[in-house]
Amino acid sequence: QVQFVESGGGLVQPGGSLRLSCVASGFAMRDYAMSWYRQVPGKEREFVAQISSFGGTRNYVDSVKGRFTISRDNTKNTVYLQMSNVKAEDTAVYFCNRATATPLSSWGQGTQVTVSS
Repeated sequence: QVQFVESGGGLVQPGGSLRLSCVASGFAMRDYAMSWYRQVPGKEREFVAQISSFGGTRNYVDSVKGRFTISRDNTKNTVYLQMSNVKAEDTAVYFCNRATATPLSSWGQGTQVTVSS
């Protein structure tokens, strides 16, 4: 059974930093590119960042380039998202999944990130 458990969210002030973690299980994570996504109420889930299976290639949505860094540890089946210089518009529930995930894929509960002073 494919599962994702996201953690590390919380309340952070604008300009602050946060590190999200996602533990994947039920499949061989090392064989897949992985991505982080985020969603705010009333909007569709959007892509944030992607990392290739062994970490050699990383892509980001323009709005987070230079501020967020995606990484992974295949020995721990874990994907990370280091968030720096956060902004109010980064407030969302953050999810991880395989890069090929669709709305019909299995999703975790996500982790809430709130940026506010």
